[in-house]
Amino acid sequence: MFYPLMPQLLSDQFLHLDLLLTQYQQFWRFSPFHFTVLPWADTTVGQNLQRLTAAEIEQLDQDEVYRRSYFSEFFPELNQFSPFDLATPDSKKPTQTELPFWFSRDIKGRKLEQIQAFATEMKKVDLPVLEWCAGKGHLGRWLCFSQQREVTSLEWQEALCVEGQQQAQKLKLSHHFIQADVLSEDSSKHLQAGQQVVALHACGDLHIRLLQLASRVGTKQLDIVPCCYHLIACEQYQALSTQAQQSFLGQLSRDELKLAVQAQVTAGERVTRLRHIEVMWRLAYQELYQALQGGTQYRPLSSVPKHWFSGEFSAFASWAAEQHQWQIQADTNWEHYLQLGQQRHLLVQKMQLVRSLFRPLLEQWLVLDRALFLQQQGYQVQVKQFCDYQLTPRNLMISASKS
Repeated sequence: MFYPLMPQLLSDQFLHLDLLLTQYQQFWRFSPFHFTVLPWADTTVGQNLQRLTAAEIEQLDQDEVYRRSYFSEFFPELNQFSPFDLATPDSKKPTQTELPFWFSRDIKGRKLEQIQAFATEMKKVDLPVLEWCAGKGHLGRWLCFSQQREVTSLEWQEALCVEGQQQAQKLKLSHHFIQADVLSEDSSKHLQAGQQVVALHACGDLHIRLLQLASRVGTKQLDIVPCCYHLIACEQYQALSTQAQQSFLGQLSRDELKLAVQAQVTAGERVTRLRHIEVMWRLAYQELYQALQGGTQYRPLSSVPKHWFSGEFSAFASWAAEQHQWQIQADTNWEHYLQLGQQRHLLVQKMQLVRSLFRPLLEQWLVLDRALFLQQQGYQVQVKQFCDYQLTPRNLMISASKS
């Protein structure tokens, strides 16, 4: 059983979030990589962080419930505003359709469970379905099979369209693919009033584009789960709703938006270990750069494949120096800078523990901005959790209906 927010409460919910995020912005609105000391070391929370051991930091990092409880004395309002207050879904609701072997064969990790949960929680209406940014069309295929729906899937990559269409033909499903760039000028031609449009984890500008176009043509039903809010073309976030445009926070940067998607609950042990090594090595390189080149500002580096972090730090540092157009001497004391990197990593982890407390609030702020925008376009809007947080941190669904 889920309890939707009544329309008149969406703006109240947003205002509450906006005030909290503004009140505490010094604790989340910064980049830890740019600091060599705690930015709020003289506060009670800063003094508490200074005493934490590496083992305690690890425990707090791994257990969100414990982390929220631990910091509740410093930020009591956050416990009164749970990230799960938006709705209470019935996570034990049984799947009505038996899963065929062919469906799970191509879908990795927890994606299959996410698809089934989405299909269970989306609004049931007698309309053709348009799947936005479909990939191989796994969601659309499941809706065709389990709900006997007619589905059209829009996808930019031709190879994925071909593969998805072949699957549909093999299984004799009413599932059709269209190769289309949804950010193009003519993408609105695929949207109609008499449709139900679905999007599971469409990123940044891709789902924003959907909301703008669908509301313009008056699409009757929208069920979307936003993702990757920072993947936008603009340097600053362009708020959608009137309330967000008048926010006390002002404009959010892309880097600030990244905080909303930093929660990881599905990563394996190896991925987690490599991520820790990557952060430590980047910080160790920063220490090396500052010592040998005299710079004080953090120098960002582009993303690199994870296999780099199974090798030697010296190789990574040499590659990084090449990106910044300088050369490291061969007799450099690599171990010394690795130790400095470990110290900086502990400092970053402490800052991230506090920043992470505000991650769910920022994500809800962004989701409610989208919900309020649709409400302003004449939609009846609900925001709910379509699945358990452990299945995916991006578990907030916007369901909007136009009568």
